[in-house]
Amino acid sequence: MSRRLRADASLVLATILWGATFVVVKDALDNASVFAFLALRFALATVLMALIFRRAFQKLDRHQVRAGALIGTLLFAGYVFQTTGLLYTSPSKAAFITGFGVVLVPIFSALFWRRRINRWVGVGASAALLGLYFLTVPPAGLTQLNRGDLLVLGCAAVFALHIIVVGRYSARHPVGALSFLQVATTGMLTTFALPVVALTGLEPIRINWTAGLLFAVIITAVFATAICFSIQVWAQQYTTATHTAIIFTLEPVFAALTSYILLSERLGARALFGAALILAGILLAELKGPVQAAPDSPGPVSDSSL
Repeated sequence: MSRRLRADASLVLATILWGATFVVVKDALDNASVFAFLALRFALATVLMALIFRRAFQKLDRHQVRAGALIGTLLFAGYVFQTTGLLYTSPSKAAFITGFGVVLVPIFSALFWRRRINRWVGVGASAALLGLYFLTVPPAGLTQLNRGDLLVLGCAAVFALHIIVVGRYSARHPVGALSFLQVATTGMLTTFALPVVALTGLEPIRINWTAGLLFAVIITAVFATAICFSIQVWAQQYTTATHTAIIFTLEPVFAALTSYILLSERLGARALFGAALILAGILLAELKGPVQAAPDSPGPVSDSSL
């Protein structure tokens, strides 16, 4: 098997794991509060990332730390929105809404950084936006909109900004350093936020140590964060940006399949139509516009980084 094929296969595995974590996190929230779960996940992930990227960790400078802190703050905000949203919405819907963040990247770039977007990106964004409406807005109208869907939409917007900011810094700093620093920043912020949200009454600390919770922490910290991020860093050396982008669009599909198998979740015809439109819009934006990585990844996929 060639390195190119191994790289693509590794990215498919990472995408499957990322997709499956929506169901895993949804189940974990029965036994832990949002910030408690995130603190556990990213504390363990930080230790593992420090070991995996120990060479980059030992050579950090203040410029890398500043960049990693900014990227990690965005990652922290995105996961808070996403994980809180999963309390109120389904894993499948959360995955497709999160994927919508990919088409927001060129839109935000045009709005805030005056970057031009081509026609196909505009078409893809329009299709994804229409799909988002069918996926999240029930026939009764906007008044019945699920607040969990709104929270995950906030996650998509933050992850889009995260992708843009990583794109600006990845050319200046080692990917390994940024990968470690963003995870470490997220772990630090979730740990600091845990007593704050408890003391202010926003969210009591709740941890019920069960096998399911331990499984969720291990899966999300070890596999979905440390291992998958490391896989991406390695695989991007041997595969193309287009291949990587197409593979990452499968993340919500794997999330929907996992949710169907484990939770018997079935999206209605309206929601399925919306999900298909979002997926089509993402593919158009990825294939015809600037290619970016999936929101869960440690950085954007660009030919300059291969």
